[in-house]
Amino acid sequence: MAGKFVLPELGEGVEQGDIVSIPVAAGDIVEPGQTVIELETDKATVEVPFEPGGKITELLVKVGDNVKIGAPLFSYESAEAGGPSKKEGEEKAIAPAQDEAAADESGEAKDVVEKPVEAAAPEAADVPPASIPAGPAARRLAREKGLDISEIEGSGARGRITVEDVKAYSAPAAVASQSAGAAPVKVKMPDFSKFGETTIEQFTNVRRATARHLSMSWNTAPHVTQHILVNVTGLEAWRKQNARKVEKAGGKLTVTAIIVKVVAQALKAFPNFNASIDMEKEEVILKHYVNIGIAVDTPRGLLVPVMKDVDKKSITAISLEIGEISGRARNSKTGLDELAGGCFTVTNLGGIGGHFFTPIINHPEVAILGVSRSRIEPVFQDGEFAAAEMLPLSLSYDHRLIDGADAARFMKWISDALENPMSMLL
Repeated sequence: MAGKFVLPELGEGVEQGDIVSIPVAAGDIVEPGQTVIELETDKATVEVPFEPGGKITELLVKVGDNVKIGAPLFSYESAEAGGPSKKEGEEKAIAPAQDEAAADESGEAKDVVEKPVEAAAPEAADVPPASIPAGPAARRLAREKGLDISEIEGSGARGRITVEDVKAYSAPAAVASQSAGAAPVKVKMPDFSKFGETTIEQFTNVRRATARHLSMSWNTAPHVTQHILVNVTGLEAWRKQNARKVEKAGGKLTVTAIIVKVVAQALKAFPNFNASIDMEKEEVILKHYVNIGIAVDTPRGLLVPVMKDVDKKSITAISLEIGEISGRARNSKTGLDELAGGCFTVTNLGGIGGHFFTPIINHPEVAILGVSRSRIEPVFQDGEFAAAEMLPLSLSYDHRLIDGADAARFMKWISDALENPMSMLL
């Protein structure tokens, strides 16, 4: 049977991407589960498998195209006989989502065509109970407004949530947000070309996601940033002394690796820093695992791959893993699972320069540690001035959960551990 293969759901929050590779062509016989598209999303580059298998009759997209969830990728002939193609049913079911997406992009709500969904009713049994019946445009709008889409009642066929449902549900929340002064203000840009030559560059997927995510975090969490200078003269000597051992294992003993290990221990000593806040339920979620995100500067923008169970790993193992995840991030090989589950983030700008900065919390985490470049400074100790290598650290934290005194104690713990690494063993 003939049908069209549409871009399936790829993960939570992923709604579109740019096609970077099409390893198949019209006329190819594709095995079930074979990769047919490589897609660069706002999170990672993912491989899209063609689960049914069959013969590709016509490609409907090309490299460089931006495609959304539900967009047809190619026509195919299935090896299965009898009955309508499942993908045909999926394509019909996605029609309302495409209508919603069109409405969302134009800024005007359009009527949702319900009949194709009714025609696909027999396929409803294939939809997992946990899935929410909503199109990409509705999901995106709900996420931008900070809404839990599972709480929105859909007015479409079989309870499908439309863009209008999200707008109606968010009206009270928008009023409350504006009264609190937290609503983002959209400012119309002037025509800069009147003053000279300009060039327009579109956001990359990663830059778009970063802008939205950090704006949401800044508007959600009351940020406070605390700074401290740490004397790492002894630590630097210890690092150089042990660097060769880590190199033999295939890694590089960096200050970042040491700080990540110290932070992992600090999170166990200060559980409120290893938590998230649910303001709707007025609850604090304390995590009994330690996963730390490492901010990586890539050609596509900032990515934060997550190292799992860091508290259970040695500094050598951490050094190796930082090298691996950074390399995958810069080469667009990071998987979606590597970007999820973080408890705390470390971002190091020391390789570039600067003294202090104010990192933005990576929501839904409650704190982030920024590392700047160390430098030699005079320090007064034992009655005289001596040269010391001082490392600037900047901790941004969510003041809804963490008080200033808690942050000071947290930073003092990290400072003591870095100035005397053996203290962690006690």
